[in-house]
Amino acid sequence: MGNISQYLSNDHGTCDELYSSLENIVTKGDWEKTHKKAQVFFDAMEQHFALEEEILFPTLEDYTGMTMGPTAVMRMEHKQMRVLMKEMQEALAEKNKDTVLGSGETLLILIQQHNMKEENILYPMADDALSEEANEIVQRMDELRTKMS
Repeated sequence: MGNISQYLSNDHGTCDELYSSLENIVTKGDWEKTHKKAQVFFDAMEQHFALEEEILFPTLEDYTGMTMGPTAVMRMEHKQMRVLMKEMQEALAEKNKDTVLGSGETLLILIQQHNMKEENILYPMADDALSEEANEIVQRMDELRTKMS
């Protein structure tokens, strides 16, 4: 596994853990903790999307010349996930546990499918194509993460 794959796959793991933690708190109905955990999860997801949409995807598209390939699919899936996260945020505001968990379950399935595509196809492609720039790309992702934190 190359630098880019490792960096972003580790980030997937972090987001998965945050979602699992959020789901456990929602199930208990502790709304004060739920709102805090939810914000941490949503922020982590947006940060991950930004790493890809602002750094990885444009760099890979510039290198390959493909703008309607895998990166376009990943951007579309990010939009779908954002819709589900918005549904979850609205349901959280209404303290509607069933909708939070329902939208969350749909989101989780989408995330799992999305991550598999990225980890098995897109990231290895990026590692191969951008191997000479990998350290610089990871450094740029770290800088963006720091700015967003």
